[in-house]
Amino acid sequence: MSALDSAARAASYIGGQMLGVATRTIAARPATKPLHPRGSVVQGTLHRVGTQGLTGAGWLDHAGEDLVLVRQSRAIGLPPPVPDIHGLAIRVPTEGGQHGDLLFASTGLGRLTRFTLTAARSPYRRSMTTLLPYRAPVGAVLLSAVFRDESRVELAWATPSGGWHTFADLSLPTGPSDHADMPVSFDPVRNVLPGLEPYDWVRRLREPSYATARQSRRP
Repeated sequence: MSALDSAARAASYIGGQMLGVATRTIAARPATKPLHPRGSVVQGTLHRVGTQGLTGAGWLDHAGEDLVLVRQSRAIGLPPPVPDIHGLAIRVPTEGGQHGDLLFASTGLGRLTRFTLTAARSPYRRSMTTLLPYRAPVGAVLLSAVFRDESRVELAWATPSGGWHTFADLSLPTGPSDHADMPVSFDPVRNVLPGLEPYDWVRRLREPSYATARQSRRP
């Protein structure tokens, strides 16, 4: 492992720890969700162009089209135009009636900033990443999401210290949503996509914050 890869792993670990602390702290307030309490849910279409077998993860490498559920939200729930950490959640159907969840948070795209949570006034002015890596046959990969406009999001993958490779476009409807928000819970620890497995250390890092979130939603 190179020094840069070690630094990237350390940065992702720190980012995950910050997320966990924030979840436990905010869970003390009365809210249905400790993080991302309010959002907007729509159906979108994910057009995967494929990456010619670069990752070994079938869902990334193979072209296809998925009808997905998408939620946009603000992590702390601060009112616009106050800066907040923006979130994008995508639920993708998989075989057997199952689904996989992807969660993105506003960060940079640089070799270290891709692991750094960043507040912004608008999600359309800030890139997002999964913050923590997935284990694919090619090795560790992160995913990014960048709004090109309000109705189009470009998705890409990268190794922890490598360049970004576009693999999909997400098309979103414009105008008011049929359901501004709905009680749906996204969990990337339990709901994974083919070929994108969380590392054990990522599971250990993320599970406490997601357990806290699940506990806070119980009546």
